[in-house]
Amino acid sequence: MTEFAIGLYGIGALFVLMILRMPVGMAMLAVGFFGTWMLNGFRSANALMMTEAFSHVSNYNLTVIPLFILMGNIASVAGFSRGLYEAAFAWVGRLPGGLASASVLGCAAFSAVSGSSVATAVTIGRVALPEMARFNYSKGLATGAVAAGGTLGFLIPPSTGFVIYAILTEQSIGQLFMSGILPGLLLTTLFILTVTVISLRNPEAGPRGAYVPFSEKMAAGLRAAPLLGVILVSIGGIYLGVFTPVEAAGIGAGLVLIMALITRKLSLHTFTKAMGDTVRTTAMLFLIIVGAAVLNPFLAMTQLPAMLGEAMTSAGFGPYGVLFLIVIAYLVLGMFMDGLAMLVVTVPIFYPIMMAMGFDPIWFGVVAVIMIEMGMITPPVGMNVFIVKGIAKDVPMTTIFKGVLPFWFAMAVSLLLIVIFPQIATFIPRAMF
Repeated sequence: MTEFAIGLYGIGALFVLMILRMPVGMAMLAVGFFGTWMLNGFRSANALMMTEAFSHVSNYNLTVIPLFILMGNIASVAGFSRGLYEAAFAWVGRLPGGLASASVLGCAAFSAVSGSSVATAVTIGRVALPEMARFNYSKGLATGAVAAGGTLGFLIPPSTGFVIYAILTEQSIGQLFMSGILPGLLLTTLFILTVTVISLRNPEAGPRGAYVPFSEKMAAGLRAAPLLGVILVSIGGIYLGVFTPVEAAGIGAGLVLIMALITRKLSLHTFTKAMGDTVRTTAMLFLIIVGAAVLNPFLAMTQLPAMLGEAMTSAGFGPYGVLFLIVIAYLVLGMFMDGLAMLVVTVPIFYPIMMAMGFDPIWFGVVAVIMIEMGMITPPVGMNVFIVKGIAKDVPMTTIFKGVLPFWFAMAVSLLLIVIFPQIATFIPRAMF
């Protein structure tokens, strides 16, 4: 059996293990270990697992993951997310579909704290969905806005997706964080426009909210100001070069903890819950990183990425033709794979191809993350759809998938704009560095 054939069987085994519900990190670890054993023997596989696992887990830059996760978890259990949502509703509530637009804005703001799409969808969904139900919003619009808005957690810094992409491709975490700002704002704007269009076509789907005096808008903004200040300090500090992403994560987590203690919104029980959730999420992400660290050398040994890249470049499609094929591949994979699994499996294969085509590595990171975001609301898997279903138990899955469809097209528009105007993703990183 050739090395290339072993690589193909390895990828097939990886998909089978994930279909059988084996954790993504363990599936990659198993395939990488046993595949290397078949190619180079047990001692080589054992040495690879020990050295790669240690070198990746001991990477100082990965400290950013637990710290930003802790910041988001403390903000969630302390109830700061409700302040973000109320401030958003006070300012945009009078728009058609104001509550749904406020949900999107709340998701965007909380994404800058949590860095997780799942955490964003759960946290804002628990606040927003009951409110939209109380005002008789269309169930499709309400759940679609929360499911789609939650995906912003994977794009707006501090995105865990960008951290893992940076580790896999040896790119700068700071540059990747900065590259997500303008695309995140663009996608947030497109989501709000989508809500507005739906509500204008069918006013009963998203009725306008009550008039809010300017003084109340300012009061709501002031209540959300401390958490928004933490976001500006942590992300702005990275941009200005005052501190590194790891230091920004530590400062952000510390400030949120101090805020929660001062306002007496953090008890021993809620703090323990936040710490437990942080440990579990961090362990899951680190297992995925270790699995990728063992799987990727195995794939390199089989020459699978190199041969696939050579085939695509020699096919005569041109750079954008190859990019189109990769976009199609992401769309297909998004139908049955989890976002993080998609990221760690595809980046080692597609990244060298994109670099050979002359594309910017930071720009491709944004494109890959947006494609994975689309997968989060694509049937039949659609991770964020299942998260929202867990909150809105009375809403059928078909209704939620229909509700997210307009937002899926909004994502496609944002992706097209970033391909046509790559400066949307690269302007801030280039200005910063």
